Amino acid sequence: MNYNKQTALKIKDYLHQRQGDIEELLRQLVSIESPSSVPQTQAQMFKVLADAYQKQGYRQRFIPGHNSGGHFLAVPNNRMSHQQIQLLIGHSDTVWPLNTLARMPIEFKNGKIYGPGVYDMKAGLVFMIFAIAAINALDIQLEVAPVIFINSDEEIGSNDSRNHIIRLARFSDRALVLEPSLGREGKLKTRRKGVGQFTIHVIGKASHAGLAPEQGISAILELSFLVQKLFALNDHERGITVNVGNIDGGIRPNVVAPQSKAVVDVRVLTQEDAAWIEDTIRQLTPSTPGAELVIEGGFERPPLEKTPANEQLWQIAQQAASELGLQLEEATAGGGSDGNYTSLYTATLDGLGAVGDNAHSLGEFVYIEQMVERITLLSQILLMPSLN
Repeated sequence: MNYNKQTALKIKDYLHQRQGDIEELLRQLVSIESPSSVPQTQAQMFKVLADAYQKQGYRQRFIPGHNSGGHFLAVPNNRMSHQQIQLLIGHSDTVWPLNTLARMPIEFKNGKIYGPGVYDMKAGLVFMIFAIAAINALDIQLEVAPVIFINSDEEIGSNDSRNHIIRLARFSDRALVLEPSLGREGKLKTRRKGVGQFTIHVIGKASHAGLAPEQGISAILELSFLVQKLFALNDHERGITVNVGNIDGGIRPNVVAPQSKAVVDVRVLTQEDAAWIEDTIRQLTPSTPGAELVIEGGFERPPLEKTPANEQLWQIAQQAASELGLQLEEATAGGGSDGNYTSLYTATLDGLGAVGDNAHSLGEFVYIEQMVERITLLSQILLMPSLN
């Protein structure tokens, strides 16, 4: 087995020598604004990534998107026939609109790198490249071949890329998700909540609010009852959160509202609870006589649960970290990622990207001094033999 402390130290030393290159590539990626909502912005991102992987002996394939900027797949040229693969997953899109750099420029100060998307998750994209570069520089042969998949729609639900991710996960020995770690302690994400969204339409009956209010059926009144029922489903001990985040309805103040709607965000820790709460929401019935409900939506991402395979991969990460003198902690994330999909099919570990903070917020940053350590950790996990 190629994994040992001596190898870890050699990789770390190599990465220290490449520190300037690591920072420069990160600066380059952050300088390319790539919001999910502007698909054409992804082309320049993929060009930079393609050049970097070509230098590491990878062949690339661009997968066009239907409603996104497409996806990037890279496979090592020297992968042997029937050699198992390990899937490295990232996303090139960010939540930041075009021209954000004008008010939130890239800055290197106080041991941190600031910029839109630097933490979530362009640093993770850089980590993938340099972990592989370090292994190649030391001429280490991997038992399990790293395959790279980077999508451009993760921040908006991965609807375009989901089937590609699942197909790759089915044939992978493990999936390593380069989303940022959790919190400034750099915790790895061993559980993630599943995420669902439901839209509940209430159909009532219009009438004049002054002349014939008794002839109307208020969809807004009914919605007020439903909102209370939905909030009552919250169960923090079970990790169930239900939030009515948007409501709308009515025509005019002097008309009994003939329609209304609520958009509901739901998050759960287990598949069992996902099935239960979806069934509960779909079985809601109106309290107002004559009102009707139309319920749409469902779970967009399943929970990333702590399966035996995921636990095994977490233990491997802890072992690798101990060789580097790191104390890793694990955590549960309230948001979803593409790891929620891979976990259904293969061992998955999330949060292997940068240590920093303020994702999706002004002041988003990564810690410079921890980048080499985290890339070394990733390289050590890549060196591990097959889990099966």
